[in-house]
Order: sequence, then structure tokens, then C-alpha cells
Amino acid sequence: MKVGAMTANKGFFYPRTTTGKASLIPSPPWYYSGDLLTVEYRTDPANVERLLPAGVDLASDDPGAVAFIFADWQSCSTSREELLDPVRSQYKEAFVVVRCSYKGVVYSRCLFIWVDKDFAIARGLFQGYPKKLGSIYQTRSHPIAFAAPQVGIGATFAGTLAANDRRIANVVVTLERESETNGFVNALPMLHSRVIPSIEVDGSDALNELIVSSGSKFQGGQAYSGSAKIELFDDPYEEIATLSVDEYIGGYYRQVGAVFEKGSPA
Repeated sequence: MKVGAMTANKGFFYPRTTTGKASLIPSPPWYYSGDLLTVEYRTDPANVERLLPAGVDLASDDPGAVAFIFADWQSCSTSREELLDPVRSQYKEAFVVVRCSYKGVVYSRCLFIWVDKDFAIARGLFQGYPKKLGSIYQTRSHPIAFAAPQVGIGATFAGTLAANDRRIANVVVTLERESETNGFVNALPMLHSRVIPSIEVDGSDALNELIVSSGSKFQGGQAYSGSAKIELFDDPYEEIATLSVDEYIGGYYRQVGAVFEKGSPA
């Protein structure tokens, strides 16, 4: 090959190379299996409204409803090769979801989200999730209960979230009954914003689009609900505490699986 000859770069995401091996994330579809710990509560609807983009409105029904969700995930591509190198497949996240209305349709929308792996950040930015780096832990279940709760009535699960070495949230859920769902706030297709600021740094965006995203497949285990407690802490660089708790709706635990293949313009 002549010096300077053009070669095709491969890879779904950065960095793209002639082999594509270094790409941070593989191409979809992406497969997920995980444990979800959810606390739903109500805040002043004005707290939600100020975090919505222009043209997106509050949901008319229960506009102040919030879901704070902890998830312990294992994920992979179609080849499943990531499962043989677990550091590439396992990650944890904590995220805040509300409901909103756009062009007369009600959606779920993620306002804040923290993850603990770089590939999860890249994948989220592609999808429109506003992912940031955080430290997330949640109680793991196990069929042998010496040092872990078993999934079922009476079990207690907790989650903690820190960002920039500062604790910003704690949740505790005690399961009290079987449930048909693990809540309603995060139960709709997601309305995301995909944003890339202009390289000219003139206040404009090179990309700013609203897209709709949902799993092409979903499977859920038995859901449980119960009592919940959440603490949100002030932080100089985070705004999660502005979604203050006025009333608890409930806590939930469910093991789920999902597949993401693509989104579409809103």
C-alpha cells in the first residue's frame, strides 16, 4: 500500500481503526440481564418541569412522579464474547426517570444517570442517556442467605450512589408483597435528547434531536413491591437533590432482561 493511501476505518464507535477492534462499544443489538431496585415518589411538578427541554411538557397525569432506579447489569452483543471477559460486560448504574408529554404522547424520560464503566457511558451517549461516571452499589441477592437476601417477601435491598467521591443518594426497599409490575414511571418508551455542541463553541449545537427508544424485547421475573426510603444529598456539581421527596409511592425489585436494537426520531 502506498504511503498516505486511504484506508477504511471500522468500528461502531470511537476509536475507529482499520480493524475495528479498539471500538469502545460493538454495534447493536445489545442484550441486557439485570437486577432492578426502584423507588418511586412524588415531587413538586415544578421540579420536573424545569429539567425538561423546550417543547416537552409535563405529563398530565401524576406530573410529579419520579422513579429512582438502581441496576446491576450484565450486557453483551450478539456474539456474546463479552461474557467470556466479564469486565467488558458487567456494570452498575443509578438513574432518575420521570414522565413527560411530547406532541400529545406520554413518554418516560431519563433526567440523570450515573454508570461505573466507560463502555456504558459511550453506549448511553449514543442512545441519548445523559450518562456520567459514578460509584454505584446495591445489595445482591443469592439463593443461599448466609450473607445476602433471597428475592421474596421480607427481603431488604439497599443502593448507594456517589459522584466525584461524594455520596449523593441512598435508597432502601423492603419487599412486602408480590407485584404485577416494578412501577409505572419507567414503563413507557423513552424520549431522549441526543446532543453534540458545535465545534465552533458559539452556543449552537451540531446535533440536537429528540428520539424515541425502547427495547425490542423484554422479559421480567416476578416483581415485588414494598416500603421505601430515599435520601438525596446536596452536591456542588449535581442537581439530583432538587427532585426532593414529597410523598413515597413505593419500592420495587425485579430481575429483567431486555434487547436494544435501534431508536427513531420523535
